[in-house]
Amino acid sequence: MKNKTVLIVDDDESLRRILEYNISDAGYSVITSGSGEDGLEIFKKGGIDLVITDLQMPAMGGIELIRNIRSLSPNALVIVITAFGTVDTAVDSMKLGAFDYITKPFNREELKMVVKKALEVGDLMLENRYLKEMVKEKYSFENMIGSSPKMVEIYKLASHVARSDATVLILGESGTGKELLARGIHFNSLRKDQPFVTINCGALPENLIESELFGHKKGAFTGAFADKKGKFEVADGGTLFLDEIGELQPHLQVKLLRVLQDGIVDKLGGIGPLKVDVRIVAATNRQIEEEVEKGNFREDLYYRLCVVPIKIPPLRERKDDIPVMVEHFLKKSAEKLKSPKINIEKSTLKQLINHNWPGNVRELENNIERMVVINQTGIIADEDLPDTIKSQSKKIGKALIDLPEEGIKLDELEKELIQKAFEKCKGNQSKTARYLGITRNTLLYRFEKFGINKHL
Repeated sequence: MKNKTVLIVDDDESLRRILEYNISDAGYSVITSGSGEDGLEIFKKGGIDLVITDLQMPAMGGIELIRNIRSLSPNALVIVITAFGTVDTAVDSMKLGAFDYITKPFNREELKMVVKKALEVGDLMLENRYLKEMVKEKYSFENMIGSSPKMVEIYKLASHVARSDATVLILGESGTGKELLARGIHFNSLRKDQPFVTINCGALPENLIESELFGHKKGAFTGAFADKKGKFEVADGGTLFLDEIGELQPHLQVKLLRVLQDGIVDKLGGIGPLKVDVRIVAATNRQIEEEVEKGNFREDLYYRLCVVPIKIPPLRERKDDIPVMVEHFLKKSAEKLKSPKINIEKSTLKQLINHNWPGNVRELENNIERMVVINQTGIIADEDLPDTIKSQSKKIGKALIDLPEEGIKLDELEKELIQKAFEKCKGNQSKTARYLGITRNTLLYRFEKFGINKHL
């Protein structure tokens, strides 16, 4: 804070000296100027953290100086000096973006306090801009991990959709990165400076989720001791991410449908409707179309949500992404734990690539962090792998080695394998497809090819 530079612009030399003395005494560097024109040229050279200017000066006055400074640097901090009785002019200057004003004659402690407050706000503004840039970079689609053709296409679609206000439904298994993609859509949209609010529709008890979504008034129910804003109200102007939307109860689906249709929220115990402007991004790991067919999810709500569907493939279907993800998570975990860079053996990486990853990207990241924590050599080797990955590798190895002498018929073996997997998964097609590491469409094709009954 003390290494800040303050520019004083005033045509009154005695006042300039008084200001310079007091501000220097507070520990700041000071540059002075006797005219608006000269002060503007000094500001153009850079390095000025705060400008203090008189309003009444010949030629270029304080108002014009502020206008010129703000055109060069919209976030520039300016404090104006005005004589007692001309406060209206000072207010006009604040409309142009001045931070504050002081009146002559001024109290030296008041002057120091206003200067200190302005510079603190400047630091917060700078930090805020820095954090926004970090967020923008973090959620840039170009920087998201995944270079497989499938993910490249998803990022292209998400980038295009982000520029609109279209409702997006993200489909994918647990751990595939649905929330990360939702954040990317928000922070690459015109709403990026507004709130991004999340709610997990499957994580809250049924008696609480309605209040969490729509809010309530004091006394609306037992325990409602104060007014509460719902997620829709909090997200007004921004984006609301409805995670696990497939878990939402039928009566809440009706209320959600109204919000999507009319942009109107009804608070519990509220007197009247509340208008909101919210973009919806929803996600589910369920086979939502099957839920619609079964009557568990409203068809009209599904079509409202599914304006732009984006399906994220499971990690086992984009194994080309695993090496770059491993490298990223190794670096991230090492930085988090403040440990030196960790490398990985080629054979170990191969086992990670061959693993089925039922928990997807989340499981991969957790395992990498675990291995970094327990590693003592700086190199991740086979012995560092969790037992779940080792045991799968052994099973795969055994299946490939224990072949009968008389040979096999591949089609018959595949048909038997699919039938047993289907039985093991109790006739659930989606679960069977995940178990076999294939898509549901591929499974249905195999059913038709081998004449397998789709229903147990």
